[in-house]
Amino acid sequence: MALHEKSGIRLRRPGKIADSPFHSEQVPKRNFPATGIERSAAYQLVHDQLLLDGNSRQNLATFCQTWVEPEISQLMHECLDKNMVDRDEYPQMAELESRCVRMLADLWNSPDAANTAGCSTTGSSEAAMMGGLALKWKWRQRRRRSGKARGRPNLICGPVQVCWEKFARYFDVELRKIPCEGNRLMMSPEEVVKRCDENTIGVVPTLGLTYTLHYEPVQDVALALDDLEESSGLDIPIHVDAASGGFLAPFLDPGLIWDFRIPRVKSINVSGHKFGLAPLGCGWIVWRNAADLPRELIFRVKYLGGSMPTFALSFSRPGGQVVSQYYNFIRLGREGYTKIAQACAEVGQWLAGQVDQFGMFDLVSDGRDGVPGCCWKIKDGEAANFTLYDLADRLRVRGWQIPAYPMPAHRSDMVVQRVLARLGVSRDLAGLLVEDMKRAIEYFDQNPSPKTLGRKLAGGYHH
Repeated sequence: MALHEKSGIRLRRPGKIADSPFHSEQVPKRNFPATGIERSAAYQLVHDQLLLDGNSRQNLATFCQTWVEPEISQLMHECLDKNMVDRDEYPQMAELESRCVRMLADLWNSPDAANTAGCSTTGSSEAAMMGGLALKWKWRQRRRRSGKARGRPNLICGPVQVCWEKFARYFDVELRKIPCEGNRLMMSPEEVVKRCDENTIGVVPTLGLTYTLHYEPVQDVALALDDLEESSGLDIPIHVDAASGGFLAPFLDPGLIWDFRIPRVKSINVSGHKFGLAPLGCGWIVWRNAADLPRELIFRVKYLGGSMPTFALSFSRPGGQVVSQYYNFIRLGREGYTKIAQACAEVGQWLAGQVDQFGMFDLVSDGRDGVPGCCWKIKDGEAANFTLYDLADRLRVRGWQIPAYPMPAHRSDMVVQRVLARLGVSRDLAGLLVEDMKRAIEYFDQNPSPKTLGRKLAGGYHH
């Protein structure tokens, strides 16, 4: 600061040219910078880099929540410096986590919701892996008690996302994935039973398939496993991957039997940051009973003056997502979650009706009996002037991110397109998408796309 000769007012000296948020020097990209710059300049430079990202509200590919109430943003800010793992220093945050676990156990009809086991995670994929580890350890215990030699454990699932492939590879488990066949695009009880043996650690139905939005038939699979146990003695547990459906089915279809009302269901994972409406980085795993979580997997950790039990694949992480999840639970309750889920379902069903009116698409999912949204493919024999890859690319001109992707193994010839109807995807916003789809189709009527161009340029879509 300099003192003005006449007024005596202290004036800020002009900053360096390099400190301007619009300076002409290139920002560091590979080498660690030798010097720093003024904080407002650093912010502006990073902010401008992010302008090249898509608009998350128009990302209708993701299941993850892209809109939160201002109070959640404030709670996240207030918890920036709170480490979720440090329960001794932040006992009330740990208490909020425990309350959420008990509330979820109650929501999913645990026979002992007040005393069951569970915890928060960084997302449903971590929660799924923890559920898988518990299945593997329980299988080891059963084999040890039987006095039989252990073979290689295997896990049975349908055509699911990559998290279960990761689990199988990382933890040395054979993944017996049920492929799509013909019009069957998910697991069936018959296909599950075919793959079961004494080394099967569990079966994982998915409540909300990434590819088609449908729920896999948890209750039918459980009944088939009951029959298998009666005939063969094999007692095979179920873990439900309810990443999306765990916060939908209890409110949209409370009569659907998929949760702890089925005795064979031992654990459930869910994404808090999907239809649980929490910010990104929130997942949950809950066991039917505390006894379903093997004690060998629980660590007693002395950390910063306290001793605490922990079972997680991660360690230090912020607590804001857990606090925000508890905020949503008490803010919305069953009534609020039901209203939001129904509104999302109505938008998805309306959008499915609009897609159907184009006349050139077959609906794979119409927004009913699954995750809100819709999924479609070009009709067989339809002489369209575009592929779904081309349509997805054209819609990006208007900012829409609408994925087009092939179905899994044995049906990779079938290419589909999918839209999620989340909180924040209003009927009006969906209407804007429909108008842009009309314009895109009209564009291809005037400018036909080479039939192979989209397939050659498009990469696989994975969520």
